[in-house]
Amino acid sequence: MDTILVANAGSSSVKFQVFGIEQDGGLRRQIKGQMDGIGSRPRLRVTAADGAVLVDRTYESGTIPDVAVALATAGAWLRDELKIHPVAIGHRVVHGGPDYDRPVRVDQNVLTRLERYVSLAPLHQPYNLAPIRSILARFPDIPQVACFDTAFHRGHGELADRYAIPNHLYAEGIRRYGFHGLSYEYIASALPQVAPDVASKRVIVAHLGSGASMCALNDGRSVESSLGFTALDGLPMGTRCGQIDPGVVLYLISEKGMSAADVQTFLYKECGLKGLSGISNDMRQLEASNDPRAALAIDYFVYRVSLFTGMLAAALQGLDALVFTAGVGENSSRVRRAIAEKLVWLGISIDAEANAKHARLISRSESRVAVYVLPTDEELMIARHTWSLLSENQNSSSRYERAS
Repeated sequence: MDTILVANAGSSSVKFQVFGIEQDGGLRRQIKGQMDGIGSRPRLRVTAADGAVLVDRTYESGTIPDVAVALATAGAWLRDELKIHPVAIGHRVVHGGPDYDRPVRVDQNVLTRLERYVSLAPLHQPYNLAPIRSILARFPDIPQVACFDTAFHRGHGELADRYAIPNHLYAEGIRRYGFHGLSYEYIASALPQVAPDVASKRVIVAHLGSGASMCALNDGRSVESSLGFTALDGLPMGTRCGQIDPGVVLYLISEKGMSAADVQTFLYKECGLKGLSGISNDMRQLEASNDPRAALAIDYFVYRVSLFTGMLAAALQGLDALVFTAGVGENSSRVRRAIAEKLVWLGISIDAEANAKHARLISRSESRVAVYVLPTDEELMIARHTWSLLSENQNSSSRYERAS
């Protein structure tokens, strides 16, 4: 069976999955794996679709210094041990900039263009691109597809897309892109089966995890997002500040003597839940803590989610459903309950028992807004895009050969 490899590379880990291509063109997940501890204590762990552990292997410190070597090591294991030779590789790439509003096959020219957006997503973009660059050099004949977290939002109207800055800067690409688009696209594709009554209506999706954002959907399309030019905006996140007065940045530079690089590191790595609590960026640790600073961080997160829900409901001119997804959204009944309590004014009423059990539908029957908990699947979305683009290219080649 032909397979597609999906890679999601971060700064210290590479997550990957293998999907088999069925005869009818459907995709079946075969393997889930991760190489973490890159640069320190590398560990490769791979499980089959049924959860069976296929390998759990550690490597000596220094043997896997970066994400490119990590993916190469995992790829060698897949080839040598499981005889998997993917027909294509799909990658999550956070920022597509103004150039890319859909997945694209990567060549050297595309890679060069994507490198321009490293400064706009410094926690993600360089690590997303590193394995692409390595594979392009070592295996140039394997098709690689970049799938962008910004692409799903590129249909926003001009009012949602712009900042109140001179037009020439907008033309250069300074605009509100939005992120987590692969997650939102998956949720939009799943809603017709899960909740057909609301799938084409006004829906807010809350992607709440270490990275967090919200998206307003109307008829399955993104019309507004809490995130903008970079992944710093909107909600507070694990270590990122979320929405902040630009004057704070100016103050840090002019009064605190911080350089641009210092400010970037501070806003991306020292703020958010970590900065507020002084304890952790992990919601699970904060919920388990009795420290009042942990409670403050949770309350602040809940408060900001409720504020952005109101903003997005205004963009939609009403609300028919709210969907929680991602790590915190899917697993923290406490956070969901607290958010719902702040949204009673919207007509939201959740069932405490259903919420505690992480049921799919957690709202009461009398709730004016349906509330769902849906697991996201960005990797499946990437596999779908990769297979679709590969199929289109194959069909185009076949048509060209017949015409010749």
